Amino acid sequence: MTAWPISRASAPIGVLLAAIGLAGVAALSAPTISSTIQLMIMSSLALIWGLYVLQLAGTVRSRLHRRAEADSATLAVDLAAVVVPLAGLLPDISERDQSLFCAIWVLKLLRGSAAFRLMARVLVNETRNLLGVMAIFGIVLFCAALAAHVLERDAQPSTFDSIPKAMWWAVVTLTTTGYGDAIPQSFAGRVLAGLVMMCGIGVFALWAGILATGFSEEIRRHDFMRNWQLVSGVPLFQRLGSAELAEIVRALRPRDVPAGAVICRKGEPGDQMYFILKGRVSVAAATPVELGPGAFFGEIALVTGETRSATVTASTAVALLSLHASDFQIVSGRSPELAETVRQTALERRSAVPKS
Repeated sequence: MTAWPISRASAPIGVLLAAIGLAGVAALSAPTISSTIQLMIMSSLALIWGLYVLQLAGTVRSRLHRRAEADSATLAVDLAAVVVPLAGLLPDISERDQSLFCAIWVLKLLRGSAAFRLMARVLVNETRNLLGVMAIFGIVLFCAALAAHVLERDAQPSTFDSIPKAMWWAVVTLTTTGYGDAIPQSFAGRVLAGLVMMCGIGVFALWAGILATGFSEEIRRHDFMRNWQLVSGVPLFQRLGSAELAEIVRALRPRDVPAGAVICRKGEPGDQMYFILKGRVSVAAATPVELGPGAFFGEIALVTGETRSATVTASTAVALLSLHASDFQIVSGRSPELAETVRQTALERRSAVPKS
């Protein structure tokens, strides 16, 4: 069963509507806007809201039929885009502020974004570590505010006469923002400020390190799963066990080549061989050969150490997996049968190449 058109075209339509809607919200915030333009923009926002209702219906319909694209994040964004603007119709909300609730549509710019999904997965995976650093931040923040209150309350009672007031100075200093509206006057207070700044740098470095590590691990995991699916489709690898296939996945590197591009040239040193996933390549030998998905080439130079015996060109757009010589030696030790197949093919092809 297919999704509704508004749902299938959600990516470009959602971004376009969100951009128009947010521009309208920004325009309505200007106090000098005329009533005619205001009415036109409000009508546009109402139309966009109606389209978002249709999009939500399509998402719910896909969710009910358990379609893969209707995940929880998409459903949450679509639901918020419809429900939150309705809060502007509450009696206590002024007419000037009604459109501000449509600012929730900024989430539509992230709907379906791979980067947004990646960030969400990283935050979920690293929640425990991030909360741990948050606890450290809170402890340092409270201690800094307490110390500043003790050291500066007599000199600056209007700024440091209580811990809650000193908390603002602690936040500004710990984040190294430094607005300058609250400055310690005593020597001890300035020493404290320096220590708080250094602690702030350390805390934010921890956050950055956790997020960077999380992103790196998530991208590595995603690449591993993608390469696993690609490698498992190559006939040469289908008889391998899980452990051997994992070694191949770690060693192979994906590469996309446009149609007409030269992949390797005759006479060049060869330090890698290639496996074809999609598309076709042409081998410029005495008798031209065309290879398709599942085939491999470039193994002669890799096995014998000689230069390339033929020029290979992409007949169509080609998706390849490359295996470097050093990785081939590792794979050969772990999978002798695979290495023997590659070597046997290399010798057969080498014997078919006429001597120059």
